[in-house]
Amino acid sequence: MGSIRLANESDVQAIYDLIKELAIFEKAEFELQNTPEQLLIDGFKENPIYYCIVAEENQTLVGMSFLYVRYSTWKGRVLYLEDLVVKESFRNKGIGTQLMKETIEFAKLNGFNRIQWQVLDWNVDAIRFYQKFNAQFDEEWTNVHLNLV
Repeated sequence: MGSIRLANESDVQAIYDLIKELAIFEKAEFELQNTPEQLLIDGFKENPIYYCIVAEENQTLVGMSFLYVRYSTWKGRVLYLEDLVVKESFRNKGIGTQLMKETIEFAKLNGFNRIQWQVLDWNVDAIRFYQKFNAQFDEEWTNVHLNLV
């Protein structure tokens, strides 16, 4: 099995490629507005606003856990898991499990009280994956967003 580490500036294009692969998988490529240039600014310049844990096999980035900080008035510091994705050709090899375990460890080491994320209701494989970690699924809340662009 390869290595798991925090991303650096040289990983930005590969991170973007994973984001694009996920958008295609979710049949939402048309919604992708982010760019590698913006990822570089937002994650690796002054005051980064996200973290990214990456999985490598033979010096090739094959998966990532894309994270940022949220704050809950009830729970305090929350690490938000925006995306956990493994390239399709590398799935079912334990890489996603490695990434999730490293994400959990990262959250514990950095004083977060919770990890929170969303999963599409039709993505049965992802739901089963998260159930292995005893994730709690909340059917009560409705997702809401407001597009500004």
